Amino acid sequence: MDFKTEFKPLTVQPEQIEGRSFEMIDEEIGPHPFTDEQYPVVRRVIHASADFELGKSMLFHPNAIQAGIQAIHNGKKVVADVQMVQVGVSKHRIEKFGGEVKVYISDDDVMKEAKRLNTTRAIISMRKAIKEADGGIFAIGNAPTALLELIRLVKEGEAKPGLVIGLPVGFVSAAESKEELAKLDIPFITNIGRKGGSTVTVAALNAISLLADQG
Repeated sequence: MDFKTEFKPLTVQPEQIEGRSFEMIDEEIGPHPFTDEQYPVVRRVIHASADFELGKSMLFHPNAIQAGIQAIHNGKKVVADVQMVQVGVSKHRIEKFGGEVKVYISDDDVMKEAKRLNTTRAIISMRKAIKEADGGIFAIGNAPTALLELIRLVKEGEAKPGLVIGLPVGFVSAAESKEELAKLDIPFITNIGRKGGSTVTVAALNAISLLADQG
């Protein structure tokens, strides 16, 4: 392959590119507070975003990693807030244990109920999801309103997720929703501040599924 530039890539082999990327992250991250169990998640978040500040802002409930692995091993559903998360997830590792990745935000009944109540589809999708995904993993990367609604449902005893990966991006309620999540005594993975998004949510979830697949 002839790249018409002065710069030539070190390699065009996917596994070598990924491996070298992880080596560079390990070399550059410097001191950090993460455990050996948590660091693979952080590393994949940095790999997906090229953002060390975002990676270093990650927060973990002490039981988050094991809770996520257990949910996957038990074949629990993974609920995504938007299709972007659903598309990016390595589904075969979820499905291997009997689980599936669901997203409800575009369901007809969700759209009709959101219109009836004059509220967001993200909120209504969480109300539907908790009925079908008890003990599952909720992966929220786009909609702070979905995360806030899930938090409300947890506080009121209506929802019992196995793990919440709450990494929504944005200016309106994103940072605040993550602050609220970090106050809950349930397994969670989140971060501090406005940064986040579907891509890093997928990265965190894929890291958990890799750990589950390995043991």
